[in-house]
Amino acid sequence: MIGWLLPHGPARKALGLLLAAAAILLFLLNLRRAGERAGRAAERLDARERNDANHRQMLDAAARRPPDRDALAERLRDGRF
Repeated sequence: MIGWLLPHGPARKALGLLLAAAAILLFLLNLRRAGERAGRAAERLDARERNDANHRQMLDAAARRPPDRDALAERLRDGRF
């Protein structure tokens, strides 16, 4: 039956329009999915940057810590803690 309809102009034109609409729809859906992936990647990057900044602060604080209990007591007495 389809083999008989396709040679006729209106059916061929309708099929062409249907295929074009399907291609555009698939393109838009793929574009949306790519945008969602990019958004998730940006969120992961932001979270990683926050974690790295916190880690650097902890390392800086550890580098400035007193080497022993006596030095800690001295810092507390001087009010530099």
